[in-house]
Amino acid sequence: MTTTTPSRGRRRAPSRMERAAGKAAALQRPRVILALLLLLALVCVMLLDGYLRAEVGGDQRVRTGASSSDVPDDVLDGGPIVTFRGGQATTVSVPDKTIALTFDDGPNPTWTPQVLAILEKYDVPATFFLVGSMVSRYPSVVRDMVDQGHEVGIHTFTHVDLSYQSDARVRREMEQTQLALAGAAGITTTLFRAPYSSETDAIDNYSWPVYKKLGQDGYTSVFVDTDSDDWKRPGVSKIVRWATPKEDKGASVLFHDAGGERSQTIEALPRYIEKMRAKGYTFTTISGALDMQRGQRQAPAGAAPGTGGSRLQAAHREATGAILYEGKALVAAVAVAEWAVPTLSVGLMVVGVAVMGRFGMMLLLARRHHRLRNRRRFSWGPEVTRPVTVIVPAYNEKECIANTLDSLSRSTHPIEIIVVDDGSTDGTSEIAREAALALGMTNLRVIRQENAGKPAALNNGVRSARHDIVVMMDGDTVFEPDTVRQLVQPFADPEVGAVAGNAKVGNRTTVIGAWQHIEYVMGFNLDRRMYDLLRCMPTIPGAIGAFRREAVLQAGGMSEDTLAEDTDITIAMHRDGWRVVYQEHARAWTEAPGSLKQLWSQRYRWSYGTMQALWKHRKSLTDKGPSGRFGRVGMPLVVLFQIVTPVFAPLIDVFTAYSMIFIDFTAALLAWLAVLGIQLVCAAYAFRLDREKYRYLLMMPLQQLAYRQMMYLVLIHSCITALTGGRLRWQKLKRTGEVGTPAGAG
Repeated sequence: MTTTTPSRGRRRAPSRMERAAGKAAALQRPRVILALLLLLALVCVMLLDGYLRAEVGGDQRVRTGASSSDVPDDVLDGGPIVTFRGGQATTVSVPDKTIALTFDDGPNPTWTPQVLAILEKYDVPATFFLVGSMVSRYPSVVRDMVDQGHEVGIHTFTHVDLSYQSDARVRREMEQTQLALAGAAGITTTLFRAPYSSETDAIDNYSWPVYKKLGQDGYTSVFVDTDSDDWKRPGVSKIVRWATPKEDKGASVLFHDAGGERSQTIEALPRYIEKMRAKGYTFTTISGALDMQRGQRQAPAGAAPGTGGSRLQAAHREATGAILYEGKALVAAVAVAEWAVPTLSVGLMVVGVAVMGRFGMMLLLARRHHRLRNRRRFSWGPEVTRPVTVIVPAYNEKECIANTLDSLSRSTHPIEIIVVDDGSTDGTSEIAREAALALGMTNLRVIRQENAGKPAALNNGVRSARHDIVVMMDGDTVFEPDTVRQLVQPFADPEVGAVAGNAKVGNRTTVIGAWQHIEYVMGFNLDRRMYDLLRCMPTIPGAIGAFRREAVLQAGGMSEDTLAEDTDITIAMHRDGWRVVYQEHARAWTEAPGSLKQLWSQRYRWSYGTMQALWKHRKSLTDKGPSGRFGRVGMPLVVLFQIVTPVFAPLIDVFTAYSMIFIDFTAALLAWLAVLGIQLVCAAYAFRLDREKYRYLLMMPLQQLAYRQMMYLVLIHSCITALTGGRLRWQKLKRTGEVGTPAGAG
């Protein structure tokens, strides 16, 4: 055993990277907040869109058979217009030979413009009772409606039966619709028609308090005398006949310009107007009917709506001040949601196809890899028996280093061990020497250096290695006795420059450990089988990897340019023409982070470091030869599967929740379970290949609900850091030393 100690002197000045990392540390919290705000914004957009789409037909409850004992008889037997001037309910009828033409459930971008065109052609005014959510989605249609001189009223925001709602919900439905009208057309209105309402004799003890409360707030409630029942689509002739008042009486007539397929309404409307005019009827708005009954002067019959006189109808009020700006903000927010949700839907389909494609590719290639490498006749070449060097970079590994060395002492392959103590302050080097003495190890060297980081420690070990093959492992990792022998066999092939081993989670008894165990077996190891066959392995895991010493030196050693030196060196070796393979039988047991905070730190560094490495080697996209092969095969796969797809994968969960709340709970749940089933199949196959116990798969549904979301946030956080030019510093994880021997880890 040999010990090398650096000369004592002044502590070195912080490096440029360390100074930059120190400055960047202060910026990490704002970036976390930004990532969370982006996620919150996405959720808000989805909720807003879902709320807006709770439109006509969303609540079909209609109460029948309820008592009307509290409703005044003169209201039940009165006209279709109910006012509450002076707090007293008063009904108004439409004058004889007069039609107050009304439309419900709009606006609709398909049918409402056609209705408006017909009304403009025949110079007929009408009153449209609008659903607020539709107003906010199609504001231009409402602007055209008002500009043509038509009258608008409120039909609630989400088309719900208000008699079932709380006072707060009723107030919210009205206020939100007023905001939508203000934002769309710069007006508010005093007219109201309740969804699912008909004639005044249908008012009951449940709905009457709603009308009284709205009347106290200044609203005029409008009912129906004659219903075309066009929503039933009975045929054009029946629509015209049912909309015709009897005995030349005046009427508030109901049509629909939205809420379903309205082609029969569009065809019936011109016939109806011509028929009623032939019978001597005139058309007016609800406000016009009120004016006529009150003896006020009305606009000349036949005047084109929207020409001559004020743009505002009597029921309209010009929106000013806060309500105008809040309304514009609502319309703007809805416009964003209307654009964002379809875009996200397309993204969801792309992500879904990519995810399913990845699962299919992994299964096919993993099966092929397993069968190829486990054939009886398969061989890398002559057995590799020459000694190799095992390098163990260690920084404050007092809890683990003894277990690591104990596992190496049992190696069935001849090795020399170099422990590079990277400025530990906990006595790691002393513990290593004591462990070597206790184990009778004569093949161990301890090299101490001032703290310079893991890449520097590895480079120190590579320079000091006596053999042409170097095995690198972490100071918290333990090897099985046969691990080194299995790991170095691929070097019998002179094209192989590096070998990735099979990293296992040793501390898998906790929930967090079990989640990472599933991830390691399914995600990392299945991926490595796939990348091996495609000859574009992106990462040799720091816990277990082997390299030709000359290949490492040729690549310039382990670089400090990124925080993922393992990914950096692996890509560099591909670009130098070396082949990188996966050896599934070389197993190492490592201690995974034991807390969410430590897990976040580790994965944040991994994600950010991977992005740094990809950016560093971006020129491989245009290179020729082996470098170009990785650039045009490996680089796109890594970007797609490790960055783009995971970043957008939350769409699956967001849309699942969206569908469960706003569309179809059962169908959405079944779709989510189907995706989970596919993942379980992949995971089960991966566990079979690694000969792992299936009981851990019971944790997979919970992993999808909790652990996966955290990984998404980590990746999004890393992307924001990269896009904003931030830098990270190496973050040491707290170790417990609970991963002892390989046997105990299983």
